[in-house]
This record gives sequence, C-alpha cells and structure tokens, in this order.
Amino acid sequence: MKRFSFSKLMLVLGLLFIYLPMLILVIYSFNASKLVTVWGGWSVKWYVGLLDNTQLMGSVMRSLEIACYTAIAAVALGTLAAFVLTRVTRFKGRTLFGGLVTAPLVMPEVITGLSLLLLFVAMAQMIGWPQERGIVTIWIAHTTFCAAYVAVVVSARLRELDLSIEEAAMDLGARPWKVFFLITIPMIAPSLAAGGMMSFALSLDDLVLASFVSGPGSTTLPMEVFSAVRLGVKPEINAVASLILLSVSLVTFMVWYFSRQAEERRRRAIQQAIEESAADSWKQPDVRRAPTPVSA
Repeated sequence: MKRFSFSKLMLVLGLLFIYLPMLILVIYSFNASKLVTVWGGWSVKWYVGLLDNTQLMGSVMRSLEIACYTAIAAVALGTLAAFVLTRVTRFKGRTLFGGLVTAPLVMPEVITGLSLLLLFVAMAQMIGWPQERGIVTIWIAHTTFCAAYVAVVVSARLRELDLSIEEAAMDLGARPWKVFFLITIPMIAPSLAAGGMMSFALSLDDLVLASFVSGPGSTTLPMEVFSAVRLGVKPEINAVASLILLSVSLVTFMVWYFSRQAEERRRRAIQQAIEESAADSWKQPDVRRAPTPVSA
C-alpha cells in the first residue's frame, strides 16, 4: 500500500512539474495588467491585440508554415531511410549509412547550425544559391534533424511487422511498390503520424538552427519570443503561446483519435476475416473421412 501511494504521489508530482507551467501560462494570458507578474484581473484584450501586432503574427504564420513543410519532408525522407535500414539487410556501407541517419540525434545544434551556415555560404559563392537565407534554408536545416527522429520511430515499427503479410501479397501478384503503398503504409500509419507530429513540434520549437540559417524577414516565433524576453515578457506572447498550445493539443487529440479508430477497424477486419476463414473451412467436407465407394 505504501509503495502504491508513493508511486501515485510521484506520478502526480511529475504531471504537475510538466503541465503546471503551461496552466500558469494560459491563466496569465488573460491578465489585464501590462506587468506579467502582477495580476490585474481577467481580460481578453491581449488576444484581441494580437490582430494588430503584425510582426508577432507574421512570425507565427512563418513558423507554422516552416513546421508543416518540415513535417512533410521529414516523414518522407525518414520513412525511406527507415525502410532501407530495416528491409535492405545487406549492402556496402550499411553501418555508415545508419550512423549518418542517426547522427543528428546526438549532434549539438550549435555545431549543426554552424555547419549548415558555412555550407549555404559556400554554395552561394560557388553556384549562386541560395542568394539569401530565409524560409527555404530554415526548412532544409529543420528537415536534416527531424528526419532522423522519424527514421528511428518508423524503423522501430517496421521491425515489428509480420513480413509474411507482404510476402503473401507479392505471391498473389502485387508489385513491391503496390505492397508498400497499400499494405506497409497503412500498417505503419500510427508511427508516421507520431513522426510527423514530432517533426512539427521540433521545428516549431527550434531556436538555435533558425538563428544560424535565417536572414532578414524570416524571423520565426522562437526568435521573436527570445528577443522579446530579453527586454521583458509581453502579455501578447502569453496569448499567442496559449493559442499555439491549444492548437497543438487539438491536433494531437484528433490524430490520436483517428489513429485509434483506424486501428480498431483494422483489428475488426482481421478478426472478421479469421472468423470467415474458419467458417468456410468448417463447411468444407473432409476428403479423408469421405466413404470410399464399394466396387461391385
């Protein structure tokens, strides 16, 4: 009983440690006072004032745009890398390829950002691209390390799949690309959704890489918040952070709900197929037990 109570207490403390700052952020976004640390009553004027703050809203839309592009590119590249690591078991340089895929997970962002900055500068001098750093360079930088997270998540799911399902489809005449898109992709859809949400969150939260590879007119939300915090936290930042927190929570819940529904439908379909197969086998007569005709 004591062990259960201690575990329950530690669980509550852990949840409070994680979610209490978010709750305080949401509460103070309704603070009527200009001083963030002084409570002045309830008000929604900071949410209304966001419509007039074009600089802050511009950085929000820019960050959301980059995060969406990053999630799509990271899921595509990470899935291909995971498929190579799990299904192509033997090829020259496989160990090196696996190390290069997972290297961004342990590489300090300062080193990665500086390396990408030098790369973009060298490319601009050699081939004339990129002429200026902006959304495209930030998107490339975010994709480099988000794809590694997707590769790890998807590869773990691919190793758990039953290869006999894909082999049966190919035995029935399906081509490899058709098996991949119609069988493999639906089975790893939850991991793809998890990798996409993780990439979206990492891109939306990144400050270090964006600071290195951004240029004039490409300030992201973390950069805007960081520069504003240095001069004091503004109430508008609490309001926009609360809106982003609400949006991300709703999207996460929707993805979880639809993924769960799809998984339940898949399980019901498999169970129904098993029951129908068992019923058909029960109806078929057993040839071995059939009586042999007596010859005259």
